[in-house]
Amino acid sequence: MSHNSQQLNDRSLQLLKTLVERYISDGQPVGSRSLSKDSDLKLSPATIRNVMADLEELGLVQSPHTSAGRVPTVSGYRLFVDSLLTVKPLNTAELTRLQSGLSVPQEATEMISAASKLLADLTQMAGVVTLPKREIVCLRHIEFLPLSHNRVLVIFVTNEQEVHNKIIHTAKVFSGSELQQAANFLNSIYAGHSLHSVREALLTELQDTQAHINQGMLDAINMAQLTFNQDSIKDDYVLAGETNLMGFSELSDRDRLRTLFDAFNQKREVIHLLDQCMKAEGVQIFIGEESGYQAFDHCSLVTSPYSVGNEIVGVLGVIGPTRMAYEKIIPFVDITAKLLGAALNPKSQSPL
Repeated sequence: MSHNSQQLNDRSLQLLKTLVERYISDGQPVGSRSLSKDSDLKLSPATIRNVMADLEELGLVQSPHTSAGRVPTVSGYRLFVDSLLTVKPLNTAELTRLQSGLSVPQEATEMISAASKLLADLTQMAGVVTLPKREIVCLRHIEFLPLSHNRVLVIFVTNEQEVHNKIIHTAKVFSGSELQQAANFLNSIYAGHSLHSVREALLTELQDTQAHINQGMLDAINMAQLTFNQDSIKDDYVLAGETNLMGFSELSDRDRLRTLFDAFNQKREVIHLLDQCMKAEGVQIFIGEESGYQAFDHCSLVTSPYSVGNEIVGVLGVIGPTRMAYEKIIPFVDITAKLLGAALNPKSQSPL
């Protein structure tokens, strides 16, 4: 993208910045005439028309066919966000609301929901927060005990001393010794691995059920899947305010909304996007088709990882139309991430 900015002089950049800001605030294509009225620019309408033509040739703006004005393209937004944006600090009321919303001591999952809802309410877009990663939860030991009616009590220990119990329903009845063998098999392979990697490995193991896996191993893998898989999909992230998105004209097309809501329901695409953000420092922005997922072609996603201690454990963000007030959304996301990390880390001081 940077080659565009090198081909532009200050005047062109100033015009692009004004056009993007105008379009973000009004939602109407911006004409040369309204730009020439802008007193800061002091440029003739002819000059402005020439610059607009250059910007269009560089793929930074485009003309919707129904209008004489122009709107930013994804590349135009990207250049604006990377080089021209002036971030606006949050006002005191917004900051107070965020701080008070995230300072009440509560369960981690309630805290995540609170953060997601605050992001949605304060931006009037959709807020999304991933639950703290279970990668950091490691399996130490697992045991299976037979109960009546094809039920098995699973006892597994994670990290140092957290003991979890779960009842699973198996397809057939297992004897105590079969269950013992299954547990031995799983402990020998998976003890010390993170639950996340255990889950991934189990999926591939089951897909590779070649002849070399005997029935006992297969049963063990099936039982482990029942143990570790059911609740992995339900609650990977908390989304709030998705109905806010119906209020934006650029997203209100029925097919567009359906595609978007399908993506929210299936979760896989959103999770994949958010996982990419785990690896980045600070605020990351996907504009339109940059996300690589068709469902988000008309959306932007502004995200930031949040940390507990010094370890990044999750990501939060705002999903909205590409025409969003980036200069406000970026600090919102940034500060919410810091506050949430501090709230989940009881020993910490205030991050602000």
